[in-house]
Amino acid sequence: MLLKSLFTICAFFVLSNSYAFDHSHREWSMILKKNMRKNGKQNLVNYRGVKKEKNLLVKYLGSLTAVSKKEYNAFSKNEKLAFLINAYNAFTVKLIVDNFPLESIKKLGSLFTSPWKKKFFILLEEERSLDGIEHDMIRKNFNEPRIHFAVNCASIGCPNLYPEAFYPTSLNSQLEKATFSFITDRKKNRWNLKKQTLNLSKIFKWYKGDFKKKFGSVPNFLATYFTQDISEQQLIKNKSTRIDYMDYDWNLNGY
Repeated sequence: MLLKSLFTICAFFVLSNSYAFDHSHREWSMILKKNMRKNGKQNLVNYRGVKKEKNLLVKYLGSLTAVSKKEYNAFSKNEKLAFLINAYNAFTVKLIVDNFPLESIKKLGSLFTSPWKKKFFILLEEERSLDGIEHDMIRKNFNEPRIHFAVNCASIGCPNLYPEAFYPTSLNSQLEKATFSFITDRKKNRWNLKKQTLNLSKIFKWYKGDFKKKFGSVPNFLATYFTQDISEQQLIKNKSTRIDYMDYDWNLNGY
């Protein structure tokens, strides 16, 4: 009887270690690398391909859902943020795949609710929506405006879906690459020195407060990405700099 009890305890610890969360997010990287192609500066997603091999996506999402609040609370700060960004992107892909083909994620909304407010998955033991991840879990707990260039809304106007999973060990460099890629895409953001005008994505309008909180203003945040010239950076940061916002392209980022 004692031997049986000891075996049960050992088996429990073995299983617990075996099923500890994989912070490499390996399955998610496999899905992205196999189902993405570049079109200029735009990353396009092969949603049809993901749908054909949906089992891998289901397996990855299952690993996210299996994480308990207690386990998540033991994660490091970078582990938590990488987990949440990857979860947002992977569940967004699931939402598209489950309703594919479609022209835009906005078609999945209604007069009463947006697709981002739909509670369609379990994360940390609660039914969640995409907005729940972005606003309640990320923006509320991390003073990191660069997440707006990492979470992807499955649309052409969005920052690109990053071509691999976000990793805790390289999170800062990945966020920086995603940020630089988006800001320097002239279809989405431009600085006109002659007219002293910033033509920006509406992301900077919608989340102006996040950038102001950490950097004082949107131009303060953007200046070093547009130019290395110190005097020109000061012009960008000047209060007289005009900001115009571009139309947002909600067409699906698929092929």
